[in-house]
Amino acid sequence: MIFEYKNAWDGNPVHLGEEAQTMSQLKTMGWEREGKVARIVFNRPELLNAMNNEATIDINTIADAVSKEDGIRVVVITGAGRSFCTGIDLKELSSGQIETVYHHRWERALRIFEMMEKIVIAGIKEYCLGGGLQLALSCDVRVAADNAILGLPAIKESLIPGLATCRLPRYVGLGRAKRLILSGEFVNAREALTMGLVDDVVPLAEFETRLEEIVEKYLRICSVATVKSKILCNRSFEMGYNGFLEKYFELQEIAQNSEDHAEARRAYLENRDPVFK
Repeated sequence: MIFEYKNAWDGNPVHLGEEAQTMSQLKTMGWEREGKVARIVFNRPELLNAMNNEATIDINTIADAVSKEDGIRVVVITGAGRSFCTGIDLKELSSGQIETVYHHRWERALRIFEMMEKIVIAGIKEYCLGGGLQLALSCDVRVAADNAILGLPAIKESLIPGLATCRLPRYVGLGRAKRLILSGEFVNAREALTMGLVDDVVPLAEFETRLEEIVEKYLRICSVATVKSKILCNRSFEMGYNGFLEKYFELQEIAQNSEDHAEARRAYLENRDPVFK
């Protein structure tokens, strides 16, 4: 299979070869496929996985490739080294190398993760700041180690923290979102859990094991109905009742006529758990 997409930044076609189905290592990050799971790892640990210009290109390459893999049900995003991601590369920003196109590329990739018909899980250790938190908010599930520190410090650089201004209020409420966005202050993992910013907090010493347990949980339950439910949840703040109801009926018909639903019916009759493909 050859993947083709058009770059958001120049419109030129790019081809990803057969190896992209199993492993792709770019300069700032890489991804691999293990059965129904895709694992994306940011790979600038010496800079706490800060995102430079090249990273915004790499993340689009990977997002496009992963979104086209029909057999993938769950996507896991983590950072190499001790931290998840500290957002925009401040060295490039301070030297004037960050232009507006950076933000266009970044938001394009985040929207792909947000809308792809797969469950996307962010595995967060230590720093999850700026663009790192923006990315985590575009994921479906956020699992944080108990040493996690989260925040949106863009305001301190006189910048807007991307579409966290849209996503964050939906998770934590308008008041808490304004507090985090307008102050640029950080919160720890426990406070993030209390306000709904993350979904699970696990001990750092057990992070990889506990993250895998959560991945397996979603992998077992992920079906056509799961990804269609994700689509509806994503649109719940955007559509009026009548339009939403019509979309629900459309997607429910797809779910009810799917092989996954047929498997669920068989599993019920056979007194076993369903195995979704």
